[in-house]
Amino acid sequence: MSAVATVTDVTMRFSDHTALDRVSTAFEQDAITGLLGRNGAGKTTLMQLVTGHRVPTSGRIEVFAARPSENDDVLRRICFIKEGQKYPDHFRVKDALGYAATVFENWDADLAAALLRDFDLPAKRSVKKLSRGMNSAVGIIIGLASRAPLTLFDEPYLGLDAVARQLFYDRLLADYAEHPRAIVLSTHLIEEIAPLLERVLLIDRGRVLLDADAESLRGSALTVTGPTGKVSAFAARHELLHTETLGGHSRAVVRLRSGADGDDAAAAGLSWEPTNLQQLVVAMSLHTTAAAAAAPTDLEEVSR
Repeated sequence: MSAVATVTDVTMRFSDHTALDRVSTAFEQDAITGLLGRNGAGKTTLMQLVTGHRVPTSGRIEVFAARPSENDDVLRRICFIKEGQKYPDHFRVKDALGYAATVFENWDADLAAALLRDFDLPAKRSVKKLSRGMNSAVGIIIGLASRAPLTLFDEPYLGLDAVARQLFYDRLLADYAEHPRAIVLSTHLIEEIAPLLERVLLIDRGRVLLDADAESLRGSALTVTGPTGKVSAFAARHELLHTETLGGHSRAVVRLRSGADGDDAAAAGLSWEPTNLQQLVVAMSLHTTAAAAAAPTDLEEVSR
């Protein structure tokens, strides 16, 4: 599968803060990618770079085989729905949709009208008078109806209730099935979007922790429980991400070596259960936090 966007050895610094540190990845054509990570991990910065809103400190970014910054041919093929999307003060909902229709060449007015009804949005109401959830719904409608070859949603459903979020997921999947394109979802609601994802990109502290197709991740980790010694021995043969111990028993999240599965854990005398995507992301993030805390500081290195 070819990539619509490639990021090669990209670093982004803001004064004394490094938001991204030598990141390399790609967003594939006709795939839904989950861009995951904690607050401050670098997700929004990465999307800003890919959409030409920023220029990297170093490294190279190509979107549709060209640099995105100040490149109209590239930017007209991108739809970036940002967290807390802003519109001109005088815009009504229908004005926001009407403007989007002039920007995106693949705009589907019928889909926009259907989504307007689905989300029960008042077309003539001023956008600045909308609730937070309604404002998010406007962004979702624009993102879906744009049918842009590369569409990015940065926390697209802030303020939406569970029913409205499910409506978004359902409409996204239905339209994607008929009109495949590259879609990137940055979110904290990992468990909710996991069934949608075809690829997963996990960033922590500005670095890529995980970049894989979602199918390969299913079954790639187990949560094992049993006597601490047996858990430790099993984890030593794989990759221990996180463990909790109480009274001689431990519970651990373990990434499996190739070919291993639950039968190996059972053979080691352990109880086990699959580790879902959210549990895997949390465990990997905690693992890097523990590693960072254990690493010597610059001052400690100098004193040695």
